[in-house]
Amino acid sequence: MKINKNTVWSLVLLVVIASLYRIIPNRPTGFAPQIAMALFAGSIIKDKKYSFLLPLLSMFISDALYEVLYINGLTQIAGFYSGQYINYILFVGITVIGFFIKKTSISHIIGGSLVGTTLYFLASNFLVWLSGTGINNLPYAKSWAGIIECYIVALPFYLNSIYATVLFCTILFGAYALITKQSAKQSIA
Repeated sequence: MKINKNTVWSLVLLVVIASLYRIIPNRPTGFAPQIAMALFAGSIIKDKKYSFLLPLLSMFISDALYEVLYINGLTQIAGFYSGQYINYILFVGITVIGFFIKKTSISHIIGGSLVGTTLYFLASNFLVWLSGTGINNLPYAKSWAGIIECYIVALPFYLNSIYATVLFCTILFGAYALITKQSAKQSIA
């Protein structure tokens, strides 16, 4: 992706919209665009160090907004909490998965969506189980049954993450394909 003024403004707008979407009240748990953004950025942005910026900045802005809402008693979701840095590390990993997605291959995009959400689900919930705190801060047993319980409780989040990632990847990669095709037509004319 050639970085020009319009591209920069488009990416800034994308980050702001995704950040605001993530804090919408009563949004289904896990239904957010950040995994799709990480995959898209990894796939599309040629300078890989900048590809990490798009999803991480979106996460940080929405976490900061959550924190402001939390401090003012408008949500029960804290923006910043202990161990949160792990989510940022996981999003770095998801962006790396995007490096392997061919932006013009529907099967690569769907495959990347499934791999990204699945790895995030497995890693994040393993860490929840490992930390010993689950829903309502009740500990999961340090056993096979405890980790299975942790994964089962998180299944709605996982399913919503898959739906959201496929939807938002379709929007992001589809819009990119249309814009690229339109730009190619204009440069020929």
